[in-house]
Amino acid sequence: MDEDGPNERRELDQSTAADESATAAVTANDAAGSAPRSETETETETETETETESESAGTDSNSTGTDPAEPDSTRDDAAASSMPGVPDTEPEGSDVPEDVQKYARFKKMDGAQYDRVNEFLRDRTYITAREWAIARLCADFRTETGVEMTKIGENLPELVPFMTDTYTPQAVNQARSSFEDKVRTAGATFLYGAMCDFFTAEELDDVMYESTEVAKFLLEVEGVDLSVEDELEAEERISSVMREVRAASEELRAEDDS
Repeated sequence: MDEDGPNERRELDQSTAADESATAAVTANDAAGSAPRSETETETETETETETESESAGTDSNSTGTDPAEPDSTRDDAAASSMPGVPDTEPEGSDVPEDVQKYARFKKMDGAQYDRVNEFLRDRTYITAREWAIARLCADFRTETGVEMTKIGENLPELVPFMTDTYTPQAVNQARSSFEDKVRTAGATFLYGAMCDFFTAEELDDVMYESTEVAKFLLEVEGVDLSVEDELEAEERISSVMREVRAASEELRAEDDS
Protein backbone atom coordinates (compact mmCIF):
# COMPACT_ATOMS: atom_id res chain seq x y z
CA MET A 1 0.00 0.00 0.00
CA ASP A 2 1.23 3.48 -0.83
CA GLU A 3 2.14 5.54 2.29
CA ASP A 4 1.29 8.85 0.66
CA GLY A 5 -2.42 7.99 0.48
CA PRO A 6 -3.17 8.33 4.19
CA ASN A 7 -1.26 11.59 4.44
CA GLU A 8 -3.21 13.19 1.60
CA ARG A 9 -6.51 12.18 3.19
CA ARG A 10 -5.50 13.75 6.51
CA GLU A 11 -4.56 17.04 4.79
CA LEU A 12 -7.85 17.03 2.90
CA ASP A 13 -9.84 16.44 6.08
CA GLN A 14 -8.00 19.30 7.85
CA SER A 15 -8.68 21.71 4.95
CA THR A 16 -12.37 20.75 4.93
CA ALA A 17 -12.62 21.34 8.70
CA ALA A 18 -11.03 24.78 8.36
CA ASP A 19 -13.48 25.76 5.60
CA GLU A 20 -16.42 24.60 7.71
CA SER A 21 -15.18 26.67 10.68
CA ALA A 22 -14.88 29.80 8.51
CA THR A 23 -18.34 29.23 7.06
CA ALA A 24 -19.82 28.83 10.55
CA ALA A 25 -18.20 32.07 11.68
CA VAL A 26 -19.62 34.00 8.72
CA THR A 27 -23.08 32.53 9.29
CA ALA A 28 -22.92 33.55 12.95
CA ASN A 29 -21.98 37.11 12.05
CA ASP A 30 -24.84 37.36 9.53
CA ALA A 31 -27.26 36.01 12.08
CA ALA A 32 -26.11 38.60 14.61
CA GLY A 33 -26.48 41.42 12.08
CA SER A 34 -29.99 40.37 11.06
CA ALA A 35 -31.23 39.88 14.63
CA PRO A 36 -34.22 42.17 15.57
CA ARG A 37 -33.28 45.42 17.30
CA SER A 38 -34.74 46.30 20.67
CA GLU A 39 -37.72 48.73 21.05
CA THR A 40 -35.44 51.23 22.79
CA GLU A 41 -33.10 51.37 19.84
CA THR A 42 -36.04 51.72 17.44
CA GLU A 43 -37.67 54.55 19.48
CA THR A 44 -34.36 56.36 19.77
CA GLU A 45 -33.86 56.30 16.02
CA THR A 46 -37.49 57.40 15.42
CA GLU A 47 -37.13 60.41 17.76
CA THR A 48 -33.92 61.36 16.06
CA GLU A 49 -35.57 61.25 12.65
CA THR A 50 -38.59 63.32 13.93
CA GLU A 51 -36.33 66.02 15.37
CA THR A 52 -34.43 66.16 12.11
CA GLU A 53 -37.66 66.59 10.11
CA SER A 54 -38.94 69.31 12.50
CA GLU A 55 -35.72 71.25 12.20
CA SER A 56 -35.91 70.92 8.43
CA ALA A 57 -39.54 72.16 8.37
CA GLY A 58 -38.67 75.12 10.62
CA THR A 59 -35.80 76.02 8.33
CA ASP A 60 -38.11 75.92 5.28
CA SER A 61 -40.77 78.09 7.03
CA ASN A 62 -38.24 80.69 8.13
CA SER A 63 -36.71 80.76 4.67
CA THR A 64 -40.03 82.12 3.28
CA GLY A 65 -39.91 85.10 5.63
CA THR A 66 -43.31 84.26 7.22
CA ASP A 67 -43.80 83.99 10.95
CA PRO A 68 -45.69 80.73 11.59
CA ALA A 69 -47.37 82.26 14.64
CA GLU A 70 -48.77 85.21 12.69
CA PRO A 71 -52.61 84.90 12.39
CA ASP A 72 -54.22 84.86 8.94
CA SER A 73 -56.39 87.92 9.77
CA THR A 74 -53.29 90.03 10.37
CA ARG A 75 -51.88 89.06 6.99
CA ASP A 76 -55.25 89.75 5.33
CA ASP A 77 -55.50 93.20 6.94
CA ALA A 78 -51.99 94.04 5.88
CA ALA A 79 -52.70 92.92 2.32
CA ALA A 80 -55.95 94.88 2.15
CA SER A 81 -54.31 98.07 3.39
CA SER A 82 -51.62 97.81 0.77
CA MET A 83 -53.92 97.00 -2.14
CA PRO A 84 -54.50 99.95 -4.45
CA GLY A 85 -58.05 100.88 -5.36
CA VAL A 86 -59.65 99.44 -2.20
CA PRO A 87 -62.25 101.97 -0.92
CA ASP A 88 -61.95 103.31 2.58
CA THR A 89 -64.55 101.73 4.81
CA GLU A 90 -64.61 104.60 7.28
CA PRO A 91 -67.78 106.72 7.00
CA GLU A 92 -67.36 110.00 5.24
CA GLY A 93 -69.18 113.23 5.85
CA SER A 94 -72.79 113.29 4.65
CA ASP A 95 -73.48 115.08 1.39
CA VAL A 96 -77.12 115.72 2.34
CA PRO A 97 -77.77 119.47 2.83
CA GLU A 98 -78.50 120.60 6.34
CA ASP A 99 -82.00 121.86 5.56
CA VAL A 100 -82.83 118.49 4.02
CA GLN A 101 -81.61 116.66 7.12
CA LYS A 102 -83.83 118.84 9.32
CA TYR A 103 -86.88 118.47 7.10
CA ALA A 104 -89.54 116.55 9.02
CA ARG A 105 -92.69 117.23 7.04
CA PHE A 106 -93.49 113.57 6.23
CA LYS A 107 -92.04 111.83 9.29
CA LYS A 108 -95.47 110.40 10.12
CA MET A 109 -95.24 108.43 6.89
CA ASP A 110 -92.16 106.43 7.92
CA GLY A 111 -92.61 102.86 6.74
CA ALA A 112 -95.48 103.73 4.39
CA GLN A 113 -95.53 102.19 0.92
CA TYR A 114 -96.04 104.36 -2.16
CA ASP A 115 -98.83 102.16 -3.51
CA ARG A 116 -100.85 102.43 -0.31
CA VAL A 117 -100.49 106.20 -0.17
CA ASN A 118 -101.34 106.52 -3.84
CA GLU A 119 -104.44 104.36 -3.42
CA PHE A 120 -105.67 106.52 -0.53
CA LEU A 121 -105.27 109.71 -2.54
CA ARG A 122 -106.84 108.26 -5.66
CA ASP A 123 -109.97 107.38 -3.70
CA ARG A 124 -110.37 110.92 -2.34
CA THR A 125 -108.62 113.36 -4.69
CA TYR A 126 -107.43 113.81 -8.25
CA ILE A 127 -103.75 113.83 -7.35
CA THR A 128 -101.21 111.03 -6.99
CA ALA A 129 -98.81 110.43 -4.11
CA ARG A 130 -95.96 111.73 -6.27
CA GLU A 131 -97.81 114.96 -7.05
CA TRP A 132 -98.83 115.45 -3.44
CA ALA A 133 -95.30 115.07 -2.09
CA ILE A 134 -93.64 117.26 -4.72
CA ALA A 135 -96.30 119.98 -4.42
CA ARG A 136 -95.58 120.26 -0.69
CA LEU A 137 -91.82 120.26 -1.29
CA CYS A 138 -92.13 122.98 -3.92
CA ALA A 139 -93.99 125.11 -1.40
CA ASP A 140 -91.39 124.51 1.32
CA PHE A 141 -88.28 124.90 -0.85
CA ARG A 142 -89.29 128.07 -2.63
CA THR A 143 -86.76 130.91 -2.69
CA GLU A 144 -86.76 134.42 -4.10
CA THR A 145 -85.43 133.07 -7.39
CA GLY A 146 -87.83 130.12 -7.64
CA VAL A 147 -88.26 126.55 -6.49
CA GLU A 148 -85.12 124.50 -5.71
CA MET A 149 -86.06 121.67 -8.02
CA THR A 150 -82.57 120.21 -8.23
CA LYS A 151 -82.31 119.92 -4.44
CA ILE A 152 -85.79 118.40 -4.23
CA GLY A 153 -85.10 115.81 -6.91
CA GLU A 154 -81.68 114.75 -5.67
CA ASN A 155 -82.85 114.35 -2.06
CA LEU A 156 -86.39 113.08 -2.64
CA PRO A 157 -85.94 109.75 -0.76
CA GLU A 158 -84.53 111.63 2.26
CA LEU A 159 -87.36 114.17 2.21
CA VAL A 160 -90.32 111.82 1.68
CA PRO A 161 -90.19 108.28 3.17
CA PHE A 162 -92.46 106.64 0.60
CA MET A 163 -90.49 108.02 -2.37
CA THR A 164 -87.62 105.67 -3.17
CA ASP A 165 -86.11 107.18 -6.33
CA THR A 166 -84.39 110.45 -7.07
CA TYR A 167 -85.87 112.81 -9.67
CA THR A 168 -84.35 115.09 -12.24
CA PRO A 169 -85.32 118.79 -12.11
CA GLN A 170 -87.45 118.18 -15.21
CA ALA A 171 -89.36 115.36 -13.49
CA VAL A 172 -89.95 117.54 -10.43
CA ASN A 173 -91.27 120.36 -12.60
CA GLN A 174 -93.52 117.95 -14.48
CA ALA A 175 -95.10 116.68 -11.25
CA ARG A 176 -95.54 120.24 -9.97
CA SER A 177 -97.20 121.29 -13.21
CA SER A 178 -99.49 118.26 -13.16
CA PHE A 179 -100.58 119.09 -9.61
CA GLU A 180 -101.37 122.67 -10.56
CA ASP A 181 -103.43 121.62 -13.58
CA LYS A 182 -105.47 119.16 -11.54
CA VAL A 183 -106.21 121.72 -8.83
CA ARG A 184 -107.43 124.21 -11.40
CA THR A 185 -109.57 121.56 -13.11
CA ALA A 186 -111.03 120.36 -9.80
CA GLY A 187 -111.72 123.96 -8.75
CA ALA A 188 -113.60 124.69 -11.95
CA THR A 189 -115.56 121.46 -11.58
CA PHE A 190 -116.47 122.24 -7.99
CA LEU A 191 -117.52 125.81 -8.70
CA TYR A 192 -119.64 124.76 -11.59
CA GLY A 193 -121.42 122.23 -9.41
CA ALA A 194 -122.01 124.92 -6.82
CA MET A 195 -123.23 127.57 -9.28
CA CYS A 196 -125.42 125.48 -11.56
CA ASP A 197 -127.89 124.77 -8.80
CA PHE A 198 -127.14 121.06 -9.04
CA PHE A 199 -126.63 120.88 -5.27
CA THR A 200 -128.99 122.19 -2.64
CA ALA A 201 -127.53 124.37 0.10
CA GLU A 202 -127.40 121.41 2.50
CA GLU A 203 -125.76 119.14 -0.07
CA LEU A 204 -123.20 121.78 -0.86
CA ASP A 205 -122.36 122.08 2.83
CA ASP A 206 -121.82 118.33 2.95
CA VAL A 207 -119.46 118.49 -0.02
CA MET A 208 -117.54 121.28 1.64
CA TYR A 209 -117.31 119.37 4.91
CA GLU A 210 -116.00 116.19 3.27
CA SER A 211 -113.45 118.14 1.23
CA THR A 212 -112.28 120.00 4.31
CA GLU A 213 -111.80 116.79 6.28
CA VAL A 214 -109.64 115.24 3.58
CA ALA A 215 -107.55 118.40 3.26
CA LYS A 216 -107.07 118.62 7.04
CA PHE A 217 -106.01 114.99 7.19
CA LEU A 218 -103.32 115.53 4.55
CA LEU A 219 -102.07 118.62 6.40
CA GLU A 220 -101.88 116.67 9.66
CA VAL A 221 -99.91 113.90 7.95
CA GLU A 222 -97.51 116.55 6.71
CA GLY A 223 -96.95 117.63 10.29
CA VAL A 224 -99.04 120.80 10.24
CA ASP A 225 -100.43 121.43 13.70
CA LEU A 226 -103.94 122.80 13.25
CA SER A 227 -105.59 124.18 16.35
CA VAL A 228 -109.35 124.06 16.81
CA GLU A 229 -109.53 127.83 16.29
CA ASP A 230 -107.66 127.56 13.00
CA GLU A 231 -109.95 124.81 11.79
CA LEU A 232 -113.09 126.74 12.66
CA GLU A 233 -111.76 129.89 11.04
CA ALA A 234 -110.86 128.04 7.84
CA GLU A 235 -114.25 126.37 7.67
CA GLU A 236 -116.01 129.69 8.22
CA ARG A 237 -114.03 131.40 5.48
CA ILE A 238 -114.79 128.62 3.03
CA SER A 239 -118.45 128.57 3.96
CA SER A 240 -118.63 132.35 3.57
CA VAL A 241 -117.07 132.20 0.14
CA MET A 242 -119.42 129.45 -0.94
CA ARG A 243 -122.46 131.40 0.26
CA GLU A 244 -121.31 134.37 -1.80
CA VAL A 245 -120.79 132.11 -4.81
CA ARG A 246 -124.26 130.64 -4.43
CA ALA A 247 -125.89 134.06 -4.04
CA ALA A 248 -124.09 135.39 -7.11
CA SER A 249 -125.18 132.33 -9.05
CA GLU A 250 -128.84 132.86 -8.11
CA GLU A 251 -128.69 136.52 -9.19
CA LEU A 252 -127.12 135.48 -12.52
CA ARG A 253 -129.81 132.92 -13.21
CA ALA A 254 -132.55 135.45 -12.29
CA GLU A 255 -131.16 137.95 -14.79
CA ASP A 256 -131.13 135.31 -17.50
CA ASP A 257 -134.75 134.39 -16.82
CA SER A 258 -135.87 138.02 -17.06
